[in-house]
Amino acid sequence: MTTVLFVVSAATVWTLKDGETHPTGYWAEELAEPHRLFTEAGWDITIATPGGIAPTVDELSLGITGGMPGKREKIKEYLASIQDQLNAPVPLDQVDETQYDLVFYPGGHAPMEDLSHDEVSGRLLATRLEEGRPIAMLCHAPAAALAATRPDGTNAFAGRTMTGLSNAEERLNPFAWKAKWLLEDALKEAGIEYDKAILPMRPHVVVDGNLYSGQNPQSSAELAERLIEDLGARQG
Repeated sequence: MTTVLFVVSAATVWTLKDGETHPTGYWAEELAEPHRLFTEAGWDITIATPGGIAPTVDELSLGITGGMPGKREKIKEYLASIQDQLNAPVPLDQVDETQYDLVFYPGGHAPMEDLSHDEVSGRLLATRLEEGRPIAMLCHAPAAALAATRPDGTNAFAGRTMTGLSNAEERLNPFAWKAKWLLEDALKEAGIEYDKAILPMRPHVVVDGNLYSGQNPQSSAELAERLIEDLGARQG
């Protein structure tokens, strides 16, 4: 059976440059859709967070910005069906990532707050990347790559190609104009080859060896389906 570790942010706010905190958490679709598709494929999923803190859903992702009403309702229902699992995550520092076929990071603004500088997550990513084991990060989750460094202090992902939420997409959120930094800029500054779709808010998935990334919430299902296809072929 294919095993997947979901690394989910434990942050509940995103601190802006004026010191204001904006309520946040994981983006509903970005956790629910991959979780559902992996489960339907027969994969076994473990959820981990920093400190073993139960993750918080970003309420914006359950409102109008989360898509059409019918879609949002299905996502709410699915999250409710896995709430027991969400309420009891494994502490990230107790995880042995070598026991998992895939490590998957869903997004939301929350990873910008904690996973972008979480040393445990950074070491996990740097080790897994170097040893060629599959990693996938969605939307804002590539912020976690910023905490992954080599012994010489350079970023472990430098020179690799990834996508993530673009500056243009970020600025569709009015509060994001007060952000301390934007993901696209930070990835480029770390030496990562950033790639994006021609049009904002369109599905876009990038694969660079063992590194998979999706640009935005609209990429959630496409990223999960690509992982199911590739890991299934690898294990078959």
